[in-house]
Amino acid sequence: MPVSQFPRVSLAQVPTPLEDMANLTRDLGGPRLMVKRDDCTGFAMGGNKVRQAEFYVGDALDKGADTLITSGAVQSNHARVTAAAAARFGLACELQVENLAHGRDPEYMTSGNALLQRLFGARLHPYTEGGSEEGADDNLERMADDVRTRGGRPYVIHLGPDHPPLGALGYVDAAGELLGQAAEQGVTIDAVVLPSGSAGTHAGMLAGLRAAGSPVRVMGICIRRDAASQAERVLKRARMTAELIGQPDVIDADDVWVTDDYFGPGYGQPTPGMMEAVTMTAGREGLLLDPVYTGKAMAGLIGLVRTCEFDADATVVFLHTGGTPALFAYRSLFAPDEA
Repeated sequence: MPVSQFPRVSLAQVPTPLEDMANLTRDLGGPRLMVKRDDCTGFAMGGNKVRQAEFYVGDALDKGADTLITSGAVQSNHARVTAAAAARFGLACELQVENLAHGRDPEYMTSGNALLQRLFGARLHPYTEGGSEEGADDNLERMADDVRTRGGRPYVIHLGPDHPPLGALGYVDAAGELLGQAAEQGVTIDAVVLPSGSAGTHAGMLAGLRAAGSPVRVMGICIRRDAASQAERVLKRARMTAELIGQPDVIDADDVWVTDDYFGPGYGQPTPGMMEAVTMTAGREGLLLDPVYTGKAMAGLIGLVRTCEFDADATVVFLHTGGTPALFAYRSLFAPDEA
């Protein structure tokens, strides 16, 4: 895949495994379900953000930055990995942190990713204004100005969709990795199901597959916003990613598939489907999901199988994007008698 011209650091342990989920396949009555184990990228407890951070940090170092600045929710995997990457490369890290999952137990604010961000040495800035991503990005720029005032050289990783999605290049690369593994195993993949939030992973996987000439469906389960808004975001970011790799014409609007049927009442808010998915996947496959991203994405995959979205002889890959630390911030959901 054409990503070698971009500055990059090495963080992820790749290739990650491509494995069968034989028990779930049997329990649900087909199709063949597999999992791409990007929870196993290794660095700082892994997940999809590790592949993305390789390009953001590479660009930051190439530009001579000494401070990484970004934004995320309290239990943000992106914030965790950014803080860890900053520590690895001797950079300072300033995190804008927003509580997007109101009504959670106090442990939500202090355990899981929130704990790890502090352990990695990040300086946290609570963001309470809410509202638009544009407002959050504007505040990141104010944080960057403060760093410059202190003599630092900041590098901002923005939240909104209008900035070059360098992190998506990690999933352009991962798309080629997945196709190579499928070929080695003699598998024809019909669809990839993944959580769709910031859309960097979704856009990168879609652009990477299409650039490789693959027609595999990329099916996004909304975890942050409604389907119409998310489809617009994915299309924009996928086209921007395709532009980055010199393949501007490979993405059509029809390539974008998202559903908000499994989103529930809001970001990070539990749903019965998510609860079933987390407990079923742990109990039947020994795989740990998180309640915010992969739990809802797996609920989507289970729902799509039950509603016969796939042919019985299809092969569907679940992209496990990690996020396991956030599971511990929702302990009272899964062990209420011990809360």
